[in-house]
This record gives sequence, structure tokens and C-alpha cells, in this order.
Amino acid sequence: MSSLTFRNVGKTYQTRNGPLVVLQDINIDVRPNELVCIVGASGCGKSTLLQCAAGLNQPTAGTIELDGEPILGPSADRGMIFQSYTLFPWLTVEENVAFGLKLAGMPPEDRSKIARMYLKIVGLENFAKALPKTLSGGMQQRVAIARGLANQPAVLLMDEPFGALDAQTRMVMQEFLLDVWRSTRITILFVTHDVEEAVYLGERVYVLQSSPGRVREEIKPGFDPSRDYHIKRTPEFHACVDGILDLLRSEAVAAL
Repeated sequence: MSSLTFRNVGKTYQTRNGPLVVLQDINIDVRPNELVCIVGASGCGKSTLLQCAAGLNQPTAGTIELDGEPILGPSADRGMIFQSYTLFPWLTVEENVAFGLKLAGMPPEDRSKIARMYLKIVGLENFAKALPKTLSGGMQQRVAIARGLANQPAVLLMDEPFGALDAQTRMVMQEFLLDVWRSTRITILFVTHDVEEAVYLGERVYVLQSSPGRVREEIKPGFDPSRDYHIKRTPEFHACVDGILDLLRSEAVAAL
């Protein structure tokens, strides 16, 4: 399994009004098999940081490394899951999951076998021949996750993947992601603005502050890997959530 390392990462855009510093001195370690969350207010640079890790954007300072090798561009060793499902509506569920395998030149029989294996992991093997429009939002996001896993990346990068879902579906999808992570042991970096989500999912949580985006604190919730949604009812969970909310609130107040 693989590790992802951010060292003194910065991102500056040149604008008409001068340099705009979006990220500054970001240092983050995602260890093999970990599910690490990044949480922060809108505009703190979370998505920009994830895009840099995916190779879709380039930092202007520092380095991002996968297993010690610098990331210079997109690659199949990093899977990206977005908030929007980004499924091809004219392809079946199975064809969507197998799309990256097809691009890689894998024979049809082999890619069908792999696609169906991951559809089974996400509980959608009975929908292999369905079109995306016939599925619920949560089911479509599960297809997107299966597609990301089917390419067998070293790291899965997730950019607020449950942000468009209703509260109940979002909770179910969080449990689902933990199940997938426990069964595959893939390394995951998960970006969210939802503090409860970050505390529930993350083995460790990096809290980002804004203007420019930088790491305010690293927090280890310390819950058992076998946790389920009942953990959200415990005093320890609420204390951790409240601590992060206090950090974010103090920053918001200071910015007024």
C-alpha cells in the first residue's frame, strides 16, 4: 500500500490585482492504508490541494510525493472521486466502471470480470446493465467509487463526494465508505467541509484555515477502525467535533 506526502506545498495564482496565495506551507502525511480527512471552510484551498495531489494542478512551491516519487501529472496510480458523479449517461453501470480499463487496452472479458468484482464490493452487481439515470444519487456515487477502485490506484482522492446527497443518504454512504476502506485497505485522502463527517471517517483529520489555506492543526479522533454510526452518539465524538468547530469558529471571528 502507498503513502502520500505533502511537503511545504504552496499555490499562488497571478491575478490582475497581483499574486493570490491560495495554499501556504502545507505539510501532510497520508500513511499506507490510512483514511485521512481534510476539513475546512469553503475557500480554504481544500479542493485545490486535492487537485495538486491528482496532478490536475501544479503547486508553485514544495513537493507532493507518492511513495517518495514526485507527482508531476495525472496517473492511474491516483483515483479521483468528485462531488458530481461524472458518469457517462450513455454507458451502462458496468461500462462506466470498466471505462478506465478499456482506455488501458484491457480485453473486454477481463475488464468485465474486474468491473463486476467491484460492483459486487459496492453492492450493485444486480445493476450492471442499468443506465445511470435509473439509479439514485447514492447509487450513482457508489458506481463512481467502483470505477475509481477498478483501476486499482495506489491512493483514492475524494473531493466532497457526498456533498450533493441528502442527509440520510449521506450517512449511509459514510458507512459504506468505511466498509469499502476496511475491505480493500486502500489509502484514502478525503476532503470535506462537514466536521462530523471528517471525525467519523478519518483516522486523522487535518484542519485547514483560510487566506491562505494552511494546516491549523492535526487531530487524531482515536476511534476503533470497526466503528459504526453509533459512535456519533458518544460524548467523545461530540467533544472532538466541538473542538474542531471551535478552531474554525475562532478563525472566522478573527476574520471579521
